[in-house]
Amino acid sequence: MKYTFDIVGVSPLLQFFNHQQKNGQKSLHQGVEYLGMHKCTLDTFIESVESVPVKWGWNLDQVVDTVIQFWLNNSDSIGYWKACLSDAGKDNLLVARLADITALQAEFESLLDKE
Repeated sequence: MKYTFDIVGVSPLLQFFNHQQKNGQKSLHQGVEYLGMHKCTLDTFIESVESVPVKWGWNLDQVVDTVIQFWLNNSDSIGYWKACLSDAGKDNLLVARLADITALQAEFESLLDKE
């Protein structure tokens, strides 16, 4: 199975919490997780994904490797989002998406009504 990890934005804590609650109830796109973090560090990213493989039956080593590869290959993007998070203030989270490729494709197709 292949995985993807990306930073998707900065969100107010309450808005992110509400989004997670709604998604938890729907569970339409199994295999796509949105994670909120207060800090933008590799350690924080890795800690945030450690519980996800258990939920979906994913390979933890591959998931962690995906996060590390993102970190190594996207220093400009990471710097940008780190600055955005800092500018947004303490009541905001950095939001990242972790997904298996097939589930993410299904989510995108549903957004475009291609199912």
